[in-house]
Amino acid sequence: MMLEQAKKLLIVEDDLRIAEPLIFGLEEEGFVVLHASDGHQGLALVREQDPDLVLLDVMLPGMDGFQLLRHLRRESAVPIIMVTARDQEMDRVMGLETGADDYIAKPFSFRELLARVRATLRRVQIERQLQPEPQSIEIGGVALDLKAHLVRKNAHLIDLTEKEFALLEALMTRAGQVVHRHMLLDLVWGENWIGNPRTLDVHIRWLREKLEADPSHPRLILTVRGYGYHFASTDEVA
Repeated sequence: MMLEQAKKLLIVEDDLRIAEPLIFGLEEEGFVVLHASDGHQGLALVREQDPDLVLLDVMLPGMDGFQLLRHLRRESAVPIIMVTARDQEMDRVMGLETGADDYIAKPFSFRELLARVRATLRRVQIERQLQPEPQSIEIGGVALDLKAHLVRKNAHLIDLTEKEFALLEALMTRAGQVVHRHMLLDLVWGENWIGNPRTLDVHIRWLREKLEADPSHPRLILTVRGYGYHFASTDEVA
């Protein structure tokens, strides 16, 4: 029987007096816990580590929690629980309307936080199970048929290698989201693959040559310098 992989949580909290006990308690409950002490580091870790849930403080240095929440919602559907000392109704409303999944005010008990984390993860898992897997995706004239394992550009069949198809699938099924280089390498070449990481860039170039109207000025497969790539969303190519 296959054991369920431990869920990965990211705590974005600048106060170590709060962060350290949370990290210890959540690890004791079987979670893998990452920590960021500011909004910029939190954004980088979400892009790089793809956590299952984010615990996000509002009062952060540099980029505050609401700013980070807006950034994340432009490129990720990761569940987010706002954790903050600000318990005013307007703050709760702003957080939830901006895209937070839940909101808990300090001071809180660890058991309540744990219950909210588990409830949010359960809800997300149920929603994903109820939502049918897409059989095909079409963006900007590129049609990816997951069932038939075919790709068309403006109705013309495009010949892709197995790795090219897997890379395109990894990007198009996350259209509009930044996908980190490490994640793409793991998804396409496997977590235990050892090789030149520039292989990814070569395959991206090949995909652009086959799918882009002007490969030197791509509109579909976009580079996010220092992080990875993302396939443009329908809105971006409209």
